[in-house]
Amino acid sequence: MASLQVTEFVRRPDVGTMGRPVTIRANFFEITRLPNLNVHHYDVTITPDVPPLLNRRIFQQMIHVHSEADLGGSKPVFDGRKSIFASRALPFESRSFDITLPEDEIPPGVVPRRQPRVFRVKMKKAAEINLEELHRYLLGQAALSNNILTAIMALDVLIRHQPAMLYSSVGRSFFTPDGARALYGGIEVWNGFYQTARPTIGKMMINLDVAATTYWQSGSLLELVVKILDRRNIDDFRRGFMDRDRFKVEKAVRGLLIKVTHRSTVRRNFKIKRLTTTPANQTTFLKDDIKTDVATYFHETYGRPLQYPFMPCVVTGKDVYLPMEICSVIEGQRHMKKLNEKQTADMIKFTCQPPHVRANKIRDGLNILQYQDNPFLKDFGIQVAKEMVSIRARVLPPPEISYHRTSRQPKFVPQNGAWNLRDKRVASGATLGSWGVVVFGDEMQLPRGFVESFMRELIITCVDTGMEIINKEPPILYASPVGDIEGSLKMAWVRTGNAVKSQPQLLVCILPNTGVPLYAEIKRVSDTVIGIPTQCVQMIHTRSPKKQYCANVCLKMNVKLGGMNSFLPGPQTPFLTQRPTILFGADVSHPAPTDKNRPSIASLVGSMDAMAARYSATVRVQTARTENIADLGGMVVELLKTFYQTCGQKPERILFYRDGVSEGQFAEILRSEVASIRAACTMLDANYRPTITFVVVQKRHHARFFPRQGESDRIGNCLPGTVVDQGIVHPFEFDFYLQSHAGLQGTSRPTHYHVLYDENRFTADHLQDFTYKLCHLYARCTRTVSLVPPAYYAHLVASRARFHSKNERFSDTESAETSRSGGDSMYGGGAEESSYLAVKPELLRVMYFM
Repeated sequence: MASLQVTEFVRRPDVGTMGRPVTIRANFFEITRLPNLNVHHYDVTITPDVPPLLNRRIFQQMIHVHSEADLGGSKPVFDGRKSIFASRALPFESRSFDITLPEDEIPPGVVPRRQPRVFRVKMKKAAEINLEELHRYLLGQAALSNNILTAIMALDVLIRHQPAMLYSSVGRSFFTPDGARALYGGIEVWNGFYQTARPTIGKMMINLDVAATTYWQSGSLLELVVKILDRRNIDDFRRGFMDRDRFKVEKAVRGLLIKVTHRSTVRRNFKIKRLTTTPANQTTFLKDDIKTDVATYFHETYGRPLQYPFMPCVVTGKDVYLPMEICSVIEGQRHMKKLNEKQTADMIKFTCQPPHVRANKIRDGLNILQYQDNPFLKDFGIQVAKEMVSIRARVLPPPEISYHRTSRQPKFVPQNGAWNLRDKRVASGATLGSWGVVVFGDEMQLPRGFVESFMRELIITCVDTGMEIINKEPPILYASPVGDIEGSLKMAWVRTGNAVKSQPQLLVCILPNTGVPLYAEIKRVSDTVIGIPTQCVQMIHTRSPKKQYCANVCLKMNVKLGGMNSFLPGPQTPFLTQRPTILFGADVSHPAPTDKNRPSIASLVGSMDAMAARYSATVRVQTARTENIADLGGMVVELLKTFYQTCGQKPERILFYRDGVSEGQFAEILRSEVASIRAACTMLDANYRPTITFVVVQKRHHARFFPRQGESDRIGNCLPGTVVDQGIVHPFEFDFYLQSHAGLQGTSRPTHYHVLYDENRFTADHLQDFTYKLCHLYARCTRTVSLVPPAYYAHLVASRARFHSKNERFSDTESAETSRSGGDSMYGGGAEESSYLAVKPELLRVMYFM
């Protein structure tokens, strides 16, 4: 009963003991003093409505103008939108202030002419929260209530208030231009820090992490244009500014705020609306009814001949034309557009830091924040520790992995989260008789001899690895990478079938580049039109084929054809083998925030054997940005039927790993999705009631771990299998962090698992160990992975479904992970949704998405 009163989710059954104990540091700082005071919450309305950045300046001016007596002697803090919190009651229940913002207080990023300078600030008492209730919650003696949520929000606003006033603030992060690094295309990446108040066992902590985001390069607009167009200097445009250049620049700079440099008295900011189609010396307007051009006007009016009259002007209003050379881009404007491939690569280099570097940067953030000297924290009587918290963790033992019994090394225990295929044959090798090769390019790019040589190496590797290749000379077809891809693949399908007089099983596609458009079209056609798996390889790897590359390709081919690469022996996974059990992984993939048309994609995968090595998939299109899986019941029915047809038994237990859910959505997801799973079971049989465990999997968090010296891997990360279920976890619910993988670079991010529902009565050890073991079974590599495979596969299925739209046009700057959505047209509602084609049923039973 106690657990029902305190939480609707699962209480932590116990603390795990399995594994070797270690002490690590985490990027959490304990709030060492949190008085039981009353926090006073006020609703605030600022009219007219302006952005948070300006709201904060208005609030600052209000504090500056009105004496402490007017505000009861307290130092209130503001979230920039609707809430003010104070440590003492203000001397009014409701009051309005008229605030005039001085001209020099208009912040960068706001156009003052369009913003009134007089604002009305209306404050009204909303609530009074006693922090004693928060203390009881942290000790597991009270359920999460609105008061407690507001108390945690107040702490969040309190720790962010001062940095938000001083620095560029985005959400829970603030950024500074100190140490900024230029990226390709006129943007730069700024360092920043993320901070949030987190309830943990018995105490509140501050989770502090590094952050980074991109801003437009400030200063000369001309220099920015040169960088956007990747030219050497401005003189490259003396021969003329091409239309395609203008379109590219206009698309990039539209909406940017600039100031003019030719008149020191002008403090106005201007917003770029577009560029003129003509250069400054040909852009004309009427001045005193006389036609003149911009270059002449500037020369005559300001005695300033333009240096670059061949450049277009920026248009900031009706008949307002400004030569580019007098325009300066204002600092602190975020770059909101999608990064291209080169920018993304540069960004990764900038942000990818080994653990000791990241830990030092977090300490730098602590020095910037100066919690000890923060007057607002002092006013609330709050103190924060100066050192990262040390927590007890455990390193779980790796499992024994099995390959085929005829392997020289049929069983082994991996070390440090990685192994290779030497002396190993896949557990169940597929037979490949009817297959073909499509080279997207011509014989000048890749002569036939190179293709044949690569295929020989691939076939030898596949045979050595345990696959049976009946046809060792598959037909080779050359096709245009920019032509009719669907026609080329259909022709290859026909030729492949004719070559051995049987149904084609697989097409190997050799691609000339890593661009998305060709890859996306190949997958659309293969998944939804011809209905056979394709294996794409990069042309660069075929010229001098390496054994390791061919082995990785072989692993993918084998599971796409229904084979099994490796498994864990039964005694190691009793949860799977003692009774028929299905593992589900689910994910919802959303379109980009700026995309108003495309739907979201829901995907579900389910294990199809007692070894959790083979999975089937199903996918749906649903309303954009809906987090609940709308047709989860129908999807579960599909996979339960497939399980029964494959295994001849109904699953008696369900373990459901759900990716992509934030904490605020837990209650709704639990109510709707567990009910959908239960309804799916009774739909198949009124008396069918398997036991269900529902676990949310989270990667989007800011917890990072730092091992002690001598306890790390070669990069400096915690060892694979590091699990944390005390110190920084939920005060009393069943959650844990698991760092299951060996990172290749940078600081590894552990995965957070939170159990919302559990009829299988897992202990902490049982669920942590089972989840870690599963992370050794990801089918397309010989490494442990950071995310439990059912959730990983669901993510791959949703990403693949993005390519299945008939109407989609991809650009080379889009990545396979973040390009547009797609899915199953059977469940589409609008025109966008109905353009998504269904994956062929025969593919859904194999792991086509690998």
